[in-house]
This record gives sequence, structure tokens and C-alpha cells, in this order.
Amino acid sequence: MDAADPQRAAHRTSSDVSGAGALRPLAPFVKIDADGNPYLEGFKCAACGEVLTVGRRRACPKCTAIGMLEPIRLAERGRLYTYTVVHRSFPGVTTPFIAALVDLDGGGAIKGTLIGMDSNAIRFDMPLSVGFEILDVPGDSAIQHVRHVFTAAAD
Repeated sequence: MDAADPQRAAHRTSSDVSGAGALRPLAPFVKIDADGNPYLEGFKCAACGEVLTVGRRRACPKCTAIGMLEPIRLAERGRLYTYTVVHRSFPGVTTPFIAALVDLDGGGAIKGTLIGMDSNAIRFDMPLSVGFEILDVPGDSAIQHVRHVFTAAAD
């Protein structure tokens, strides 16, 4: 598999990934639970309920409460907020690919790659599912890397 090519990497859902060997998340917000299933981690403010998706913070950006952010498991579904078709990227990354920003059910927004769709079939606010890809990265054969992706979901 080519780690730099989102179209050729093996797409597996959370249930498919759980049987894999040692997994290393490619992003700090992708976590692996006790059963070996990957998920997205965010934070929720205990004071106001705001959901944050990326990065631990000292204070809530909405209400400014300090020390009130608790880790939560984010939703596995959401809706497409916006997207772009990327035609130029880093060397070794196959283009074009679809970069998407998704509003997750239950709060928070996260960006990632939308796979398995032609750009002509995309519509704003369409339902999407969070999935995970296992990537074999050259030079590190003992560990498989996992990243999040988005796929179309039924309404």
C-alpha cells in the first residue's frame, strides 16, 4: 500500500481494523480503545457543553472555564460542511484528492480526506461516516498506521 496515496490505501472501518496488529495513529486525536478499535477523541467543556475536536487546551474557547475540558469519544457520523479538490500537494501524494471539513453529530468539526466518491457526486450537508484506513508505511513493518477518513453515508 502507498501511504501517500489515499485512493490506494486499504480502507477499513472500525470493526475491520480491530483485528489488525500493532496500530499507531497518524494524528493525536485518533485513539485506539482497549479492544483495538480506533476512534476520534475530542474534549467537552463540563461548564458549557462546548465540544472541541483537535488539541487539548487549558481553557474552553467558548466560556473560558479553566480545567473543565474532559476527553470524549466523538461521533462516527456527520455532515459535509465544505470541501475542496486538491490538485497540488506534497511530493509523493497522489492528486487529486478531496479534502473535507465535517460537522460531527453531537458537536465538533474535523477535517480529513473524503474517499470513494467522484467530486461531481458531492453535495454540501450530505451525510458522511468516519472510517479508518490502515497504512503500511515503508521502513516500519512491525507497526501499521491508522488514519481517519470520511465516506458517504445513507440519510
